[in-house]
Amino acid sequence: MQKILRIATVILTCLAVGYISSIVTRENIPTWYADLNKPFFNPPNWIFAPVWTLLYIMMGFAAGRVWNKIDSDEKNVKKAFLFFIIQLALNALWSYLFFGLRNPMLASFEIILLWLMIYETYLQFKKLDKISGYLLLPYLAWVSFATVLTFSIWYLNR
Repeated sequence: MQKILRIATVILTCLAVGYISSIVTRENIPTWYADLNKPFFNPPNWIFAPVWTLLYIMMGFAAGRVWNKIDSDEKNVKKAFLFFIIQLALNALWSYLFFGLRNPMLASFEIILLWLMIYETYLQFKKLDKISGYLLLPYLAWVSFATVLTFSIWYLNR
């Protein structure tokens, strides 16, 4: 039961971070964001919520699996979780920088740091639990795409 509770706790935490981040995002979509020049490959707005929801669930599940290794490898689990928490905070910060501050330039540089922290989290998770590492790969791919998109929006609106 404790293993399920750990997984559920991290999933709910990730979803809560996503929800809080979406507050600043949602209020700017119909106003500021709608008026920006966007690249041809910009996805429709409706795609972001389901994609991010799925990604938050996957990253929470991955982190919960890693947390469940705490009894056998406490030192490495704590190290992996530190990177996980850093990347989750950077994930939330991106929304604030891009939508809250309306600053695609700053968000463009911050998302590189986010990508690096996700990659390091992936490496740390993979050492502890291969499935957990693999569960982060769609997130890494989406943030790779988001990095190109963020830089493109900044460039088109400078």
